[in-house]
Amino acid sequence: MGQGLWRVARNQQLQQEYSEQCFLQRSERRRRMAALLSETPTQSRRTAQCHADLGHLLRARKRQEEQGFIDLDMLPPELSITILSYLNATDLCLASCVWQDLGNDEYLWQGLCKSTWGHCSIYNRLLPPGFSYRKLYMQLDEGSLTFNANPQEGITYLMSKSILVDHPKEIAKFIFYTRMLNWKMLRIYLDERRDVLDELVTLHNFSNQFLPNALRDFFRHIHAPEERGEYLETLITKFSHRFCACNPTLVRDVGLTPVTISDWKEPFDLMI
Repeated sequence: MGQGLWRVARNQQLQQEYSEQCFLQRSERRRRMAALLSETPTQSRRTAQCHADLGHLLRARKRQEEQGFIDLDMLPPELSITILSYLNATDLCLASCVWQDLGNDEYLWQGLCKSTWGHCSIYNRLLPPGFSYRKLYMQLDEGSLTFNANPQEGITYLMSKSILVDHPKEIAKFIFYTRMLNWKMLRIYLDERRDVLDELVTLHNFSNQFLPNALRDFFRHIHAPEERGEYLETLITKFSHRFCACNPTLVRDVGLTPVTISDWKEPFDLMI
């Protein structure tokens, strides 16, 4: 009996709240209608203009959603080139299928070449008419892949395409500024070409570096052999001389010599 009375009272309360809410909503609609009717012509035009602007924005957003991405051809060329410059070679080739003029832009391929292969002899020469950086990228990629299979053949291929000059310093710069060469093949090549190894060592700058950090940086570019031997001793000797040459203050004030560095076995044992 008590529960039945409670349900009746609760239903009456809900009906009263619903009636009050409906009354408030009707009052609000009447207030808005009165405000619109009392607007001056200028205010009415402003309201209509706001509604038109809102409709235009909604239609523009709907068209953008239907079209998907913004067409790069509709952007300023400088902005489109900047956007495409973040793509790698594979994605840029795909983009050139859609945006032929933009995807084949020589500026983009030049940036890809120089960001992947920091130094090539051909960069410093007068380029012939009709030169293509896209073609150069493909040749550099082919040469690097060949190097990773056979180092000597890879270097020979790059020389045959006039990309590299047959000089130890030029080869050393190419190796130093390229990060896609297989380190095992690179170690084999440098072991055979000690003249290139000498030039590669001189490209390192160990000024004001902590000795272990300098050694890590050295072996990051010139990987140490897995076992001790003549080649490792040669690397240690070359590193020691180069470190002293880059830090003459330590040589003068502390008496640091290549011999003292070579005799300090602990850091070299940690590197191997």
